[in-house]
Amino acid sequence: MQCGRFELDLGRPLIMGILNVTPDSFSDGTGSVSPQQILDRAHCMIEDGADMIDVGGESTRPGADPVPLQQELDRVLPIIEALRSTGVPLSVDTFKPEVMRRALEAGADMINDIRALQEPGAIDVVAGSRCGLCIMHMQGEPRSMQQAPRYDDVLREVRDFLAERVQVLREAGIDNRRIVLDPGFGFGKTAGQNYSMLRHLETMTVDGLPWLLGLSRKSMLGHVVGREPRERVAASLAAALFGLEKGAHILRVHDVAETVDAVKIWLTLKDESFV
Repeated sequence: MQCGRFELDLGRPLIMGILNVTPDSFSDGTGSVSPQQILDRAHCMIEDGADMIDVGGESTRPGADPVPLQQELDRVLPIIEALRSTGVPLSVDTFKPEVMRRALEAGADMINDIRALQEPGAIDVVAGSRCGLCIMHMQGEPRSMQQAPRYDDVLREVRDFLAERVQVLREAGIDNRRIVLDPGFGFGKTAGQNYSMLRHLETMTVDGLPWLLGLSRKSMLGHVVGREPRERVAASLAAALFGLEKGAHILRVHDVAETVDAVKIWLTLKDESFV
């Protein structure tokens, strides 16, 4: 995968560490912690084995209100600039074209867009760069997306949406090697619809493009285990490993060290030469 300054080998699962620079993330909002504490968290994830870091300056949890442009820029740009020499790809979780443009100028390698580059001007910002692109499906918008998600066929509709967005990117001259897809667990789906997508992920593939899965600590897991977000580590690991069995390539997670260990065991079990 082409990802900015990096060529990523998807022959093994990659771990993307979540770095929320927000006070109100559903799982690990940073509240009033200092920029240095945020950077320390990033370096800890890298030491724990994160292959990538995903920086987010606007919460997209269900019910979240939008963040003004300048506030999002003020949150993410200093973090990108401080981390660009760490030797790992830096992703920015945003749907705002101006944040994309400024983040790429600051050294970001990937744009992770919950709106699948549908905002006016978004494709123009990324088309001429070498950045990686994560294209996600979402029904509705964060403030109201979980109020009444409805599909006739969630598998088909999500796949068709992603296929249509991939075609739009191709027509803009964007190489397939830059694109990874995210079915959008928890973004306008019921718990049952989320599990259906995970169960049948391989049937939703678009032209063999890789999957990035964001399952970590999500409410679909709490729906089953009855635990609060920070207590969903074991549930997150179980879902992540099932996702790998179904063909996932990148896991976007809060708990890097635990996920790295789980993936190591998963890979060892699949390695017949390990005797």
